[in-house]
Amino acid sequence: MSRQPRIAYPGAFYHVYSRGNQKQRIFFSDEDRGFFLKILRDAHERFSAMWHLLCLMENHYHLGLETPKANLSQIMHFVNSAYSIYLNTKHERCGHIFQGRFKAILVQTGLYARTLTKYIHANPVRKGIVAKPEDFEWSSCRVYFGLRQAPAWLSTKTIMACFEGNASALRKEHEDYLASPEDLSFREQLRSAASVGILGDDDFVDKLRRSFLKEALEANDDELGGLRRLRIRPELGRIADEIHRELGDKNKLARKCAIYFARHYAGYKLKEIGEFYGIGPAAVSIAFHAIESTVAANEVLKGAFERIKERLTWIIHESTRLPDARPEG
Repeated sequence: MSRQPRIAYPGAFYHVYSRGNQKQRIFFSDEDRGFFLKILRDAHERFSAMWHLLCLMENHYHLGLETPKANLSQIMHFVNSAYSIYLNTKHERCGHIFQGRFKAILVQTGLYARTLTKYIHANPVRKGIVAKPEDFEWSSCRVYFGLRQAPAWLSTKTIMACFEGNASALRKEHEDYLASPEDLSFREQLRSAASVGILGDDDFVDKLRRSFLKEALEANDDELGGLRRLRIRPELGRIADEIHRELGDKNKLARKCAIYFARHYAGYKLKEIGEFYGIGPAAVSIAFHAIESTVAANEVLKGAFERIKERLTWIIHESTRLPDARPEG
């Protein structure tokens, strides 16, 4: 099985998590958790690690980490190694503390970091440890709820910005999140993201593929694994150009075909297509359905679309789930 890709660049935001070897405990006391927090502080001071979120469960942890210096591996090697030495020394034992190397999902800030915050803080509630997320002492929830002052190494600016700086809204959304199916939905989304190491929308993935992943893709890097199966969308303008090239500029169906292609093959949203063509989502939907039956019955159009896909070096998305790559709790 291929390993998760490590996508690193200055300012990258990650959901980092690791669990105990064979799901065994990694925290046995408050003293252990307190020492782990000291390691996070040291990582902040030594490597400029910016910690935004945390939740220290018995056999695993969740962290929200930003890396101004693009040094994710250096930071997490320090954290896990320092804690392993501490725990082995304290309990006079040897061997691995953590199960494999740490997992890290590159997260698009904004909506995704917003939901990730609620997901991480909800861990102790899902496990039945506490009734409310703020009742759990070893997470960042109390800081964001205004019940505890943030330590110098814990940054809250980015996460608060995801909630428009509104602490009351943040708290209310935590309550709503735990009372709705959104929690289960996001957990499934996160499990899927774990197989490729990225959590974000299509545009976010596209930008990564065209920038930080471009050389690795061209070099057939074996560590990319499931990332190869992620969809990379051509720009709407490129789709329109290819449609006109294939059908001719004077073809009356060209615009509707471009809309159909963008929606059916590229997965663009009605709003995105509408903004490109200067029309509303309803008009896009009408255009899409107007041409849909025509395409289904027209082998010439089908052939044209296939040629366009080839020219755009299209990569079809295949949903994958790797059971051993899913985050704990």
